[in-house]
Amino acid sequence: MSSRSRTWLAIYARALAHMATGVAAGEPPRRILLPHHSLLGDTILLAAVTAKLRHLHPEARIVHVMPRAFVPLFSRRPWGVEAVGWSVRDPASLEALWRLGPFDLALVNGDARYGWLARAMGARRVVAFAGDRPAYKSWAATDLLPMPGEPMSWSDLVATLVPGAPPPPYARGQWEAPDCRPYDRPGGRYAVLHVGASSMHKTWPPERWAGVAAALEARGLACCWSAGPGEEALVAAIPGNAGRRSYAGQLDLAQLWDLVARASLVVTGDTSVAHIGRAAFTPTVVLYGPSGPVLGGPGRFWADCPGASVAIDPFPCRDQDVLFKRRVAWVRRCARGVDECPAPRCMHAITAELVLAAAEPFIGTVLQNRSIP
Repeated sequence: MSSRSRTWLAIYARALAHMATGVAAGEPPRRILLPHHSLLGDTILLAAVTAKLRHLHPEARIVHVMPRAFVPLFSRRPWGVEAVGWSVRDPASLEALWRLGPFDLALVNGDARYGWLARAMGARRVVAFAGDRPAYKSWAATDLLPMPGEPMSWSDLVATLVPGAPPPPYARGQWEAPDCRPYDRPGGRYAVLHVGASSMHKTWPPERWAGVAAALEARGLACCWSAGPGEEALVAAIPGNAGRRSYAGQLDLAQLWDLVARASLVVTGDTSVAHIGRAAFTPTVVLYGPSGPVLGGPGRFWADCPGASVAIDPFPCRDQDVLFKRRVAWVRRCARGVDECPAPRCMHAITAELVLAAAEPFIGTVLQNRSIP
């Protein structure tokens, strides 16, 4: 039996024992849980939920259970949230979670399976979105809500799990930069060009990255490359790269945050660096392909962050309406694999000229005086 299977068997067994305790009374929750094992981008985007919870429940203890690699980004406890790490592939990591409960309320952002984890941690009320498949994934939830019926970003969408008006838009400084170990920081005014992506369908042609870098350097911005571990080849494939610094695979998450926070400009695909850029309040130009600029965009919560979205929208094959295995009528995205889509036409349709036009407002003289966080 795999370690992942052992982890889930332990969760289900403990959850079934705790489900007999019933639903909490209708008093304001004092202990709130956000359990998941999401990707980094989705983890950052839960800021809209935590901001809303903190506004409504200023005295509540809010515990955010996430993949342990992401915990350092939350070291300054944005919105007073306690970040706790675990791994779905490490059954031993559950012991620390069991000691955190009980909870009055748990909110499950995407995969309803994590409602079982919430129950195992002693959550008496578990709120999730309805319609996940297979049906057993939702059995631990006490409240199943329909997906919103109007278009919105993922960040705003998840915040609807909490009743009431949306939270105020994000403002500079609400998420303090985490402490980071020293690294070889670039000096002067520079742009971070992040070429990595969570899937090949979010990558952009290397020659266009080269064109954007050359144009930005002509305007006085030094350019450095960014990509995650194992993505070094994406940087190596960019032509004319001599003399430009690459941080591909070299930085931990806190160092990456620092690199982004000190930049004058970030250009990236729709990936976690886009969300770090917004949280750090760095001007960030985001290229949208499969996710599209509505679902993947800044939405209401991140609307005041400096930056711009670049996409060809609508795009003919951005036509799927499934989100976390739920049919949502207004969703327009693409989750095709390489067998159906061997090359990301939605990304390839974005030209270097479109990206540079979106970046233009942030390349001006005002950036010369931009304070360092």
